[in-house]
Amino acid sequence: MRVRRDSYALFLLPGALAFLAVVVVPFLMNTGTGFTDWQGVGGPHWSGLANYRELLHDSEFWASFRHSLFMVVAMALLPTALGLVLAAALFDYVGKHFGTRTAAVLRACFYLPQVLPVAVAGVVWSWILAPDDGALNALLKAIGLGSWQRDWLGDPDLALYSVMGVLVWVQIGFPLVVFMAGLARVDPQLYEAAELDGAGWWRRFGHITLPQLGPEVYVVLTWCTIAALKVFGAVYVLTKGGPGGATDVPSYFSFTTFFEKTQVGYGSAISTVLTVIILALALTGLKLQDRTADGEP
Repeated sequence: MRVRRDSYALFLLPGALAFLAVVVVPFLMNTGTGFTDWQGVGGPHWSGLANYRELLHDSEFWASFRHSLFMVVAMALLPTALGLVLAAALFDYVGKHFGTRTAAVLRACFYLPQVLPVAVAGVVWSWILAPDDGALNALLKAIGLGSWQRDWLGDPDLALYSVMGVLVWVQIGFPLVVFMAGLARVDPQLYEAAELDGAGWWRRFGHITLPQLGPEVYVVLTWCTIAALKVFGAVYVLTKGGPGGATDVPSYFSFTTFFEKTQVGYGSAISTVLTVIILALALTGLKLQDRTADGEP
């Protein structure tokens, strides 16, 4: 048995070394840099907690953090809710009335945005939402709603909601696939018995689907919330944090502080705080999931 455990350790060693080199060491270096005043050239000067004290009073950081809460709505809450309804509809209705192949094709269509590179999706949506010759404004004009035409990504009052709409489209496929996989383990006799008792679709959804998918809901919410807090690519491609910081988020704010303003120590402090928040959220989600699996309230 000891020889077998040692052989397992040899297989784990490359992954552990890669994790150490790619994740642990850069994180420790970034954390250390956050305690310095450094512009990226020359030697860093130790500043202690000065960057973190400045961070507490930085209105731009707190504005970007508020925007990340909107991203949580767009990438976690809305996709989870919509994914639950769509997964139940595909599994309990489309699969029964139109066949499992039709349900599988629709599931693949919803999941397709997850496969597309963020840069490609962002460029396509920037074309769609362009103010002058964008497809959305052209469609609104063609159907007689020209007064609804807007500069969707250039208006400070609309840009954040436009980015949120794109992120809902990108993210909805992930919870849909997870929930459909979870529904596959639910005893179909539960649905058949409920249907024989006269329960409608929404009643079956509320009394069978939701309770049975508790573990999957925790996984999806935790995973998607983490993705929302560290979202970067969509903001970079669509708006670059603009207009006027209306779509700035902590990850992009850290990027611009680090590379464009060359405030390396301060940018490192921002990314360290964001990493700690994400780690705390992940550990909390795992703890809640374990308690649910053990039947605790």
